Amino acid sequence: MITVLVVEDNQVAADAHRTYVERVPGFRVAGVVHSGRDALRFLEATPVDLVLLDFYLPDTHGLDVVRALRAAGGTADVIAVTSARDLAVVRSAVSVGVVQYLLKPFTFAGLRDKLDGYARFRSRLRAGAAVDQSEVDEAFGALRSTDLTALPKGMSGETLEAVVAAVRAAADGLSAGAAAEAVGVSRVTARRYLEYLADHGLAARQPRYGAVGRPEVLYKLSTPGR
Repeated sequence: MITVLVVEDNQVAADAHRTYVERVPGFRVAGVVHSGRDALRFLEATPVDLVLLDFYLPDTHGLDVVRALRAAGGTADVIAVTSARDLAVVRSAVSVGVVQYLLKPFTFAGLRDKLDGYARFRSRLRAGAAVDQSEVDEAFGALRSTDLTALPKGMSGETLEAVVAAVRAAADGLSAGAAAEAVGVSRVTARRYLEYLADHGLAARQPRYGAVGRPEVLYKLSTPGR
């Protein structure tokens, strides 16, 4: 079994990540923590094979957690699970040894693809010395994503990002109708994206009761600014 530490400050997202990992055969969650300090304490007491690491933590940046882990002699591999899209951050992640980089928001299929690739990578390393360059290439190639359809069919990353931006800008939450107007899509399409965010723990549903009729549902990001 590949043991995993989930490092995520948002409780809802952390629970979702734990559930996702435990659905992938061959992986077991050893613990869940919500800060960089707690992550390093956990790893000092309980070594694991893999860390799913959010970069935006309440006490430090995830890259600093990786640097501290390596300075202490920790050998756990790291998959970044973050909304950080800055290529400078991506380059820094590579430089400190992050083996995979998964952008939020993502689906179970997206994370499963990363974990399956990591498992293949580990299985190739157990063979000992590589016979030739092709075996080295094959081992590193296992880390490359094979899932080209991480989002459900008919959904696009660009529209999802636009919906996330619209919800983020609405401090009191956003309805499907308001999201549709802000993004320039139909109400049905906007609701599909909003429900996707809510189902994956990235947004919360908040009913708003009016004078008559059914309550309107507002959506608000679970982690503002992420």
